[in-house]
Amino acid sequence: MGILTTGRGEASETASGATARERDPGRPAGREQRLNALRAGVLGANDGIVSVAAVVVGVAGATTQTGPIATAGLAAALGGAVSMALGEYVSVSSQRDGERHLVEEQRRALERDPQSQLEELAAVYRRRGISPATARKVAEEVTVTNALAAHVRARHNIDMGDVASPWHAAFASFGSFVLGAVLPLLAILLPPPGMRVPVTFLATLLALGLTGAVAAGIGGGSRRHAAVRVVVGGGLALAATYLVGYLLGAAGVV
Repeated sequence: MGILTTGRGEASETASGATARERDPGRPAGREQRLNALRAGVLGANDGIVSVAAVVVGVAGATTQTGPIATAGLAAALGGAVSMALGEYVSVSSQRDGERHLVEEQRRALERDPQSQLEELAAVYRRRGISPATARKVAEEVTVTNALAAHVRARHNIDMGDVASPWHAAFASFGSFVLGAVLPLLAILLPPPGMRVPVTFLATLLALGLTGAVAAGIGGGSRRHAAVRVVVGGGLALAATYLVGYLLGAAGVV
């Protein structure tokens, strides 16, 4: 199951500890989260493509009847979409609960001992390579603006104005999976019986190559390598399910 991933508004810290926004102050707020959401949507569609294609090709290996193939494909599409949505909802809810807990802990710490917290914030900036004097000045300035937001961003990588919504993640995951599932359903149902499996194989592998390349492009990786990986993996999944279906059909089990 693809992970919708729904990252926080800040990118992961580098070896020096600086976040993407701190390395590039002009970076729009929430850009990383939007890119993560877009990549997760593409990967959700990828899951819909390969999951449903594997099911319908497996059934088509056992029978040429349209009814069983369509039933299995629709069931796989709906079940997979619901599973993806539930998984994203639980994952993002857990992430949001954890972030809220950290924010509340930081709020209480600031109320108890603001001076000590200021020193700790300055220490965070010093560990990121800023000189002690500058780190202290930066800590003081951001504390005046919004102490809580500054602390949770610098110390926990949380952007208080860019918290992911579990419902948004769930609906986005559901929709992307369904969109991906449409392709193998059309590819298996529209051609004549003798062409169903070859057409579905071709359409699925082409689509997987495209989604793999797009996801890699969003993440800054190699499009070619990503496309090859997902095409090879998808091809193996289709071949395996088709073989199982064919053997069951030949044995008279189906």
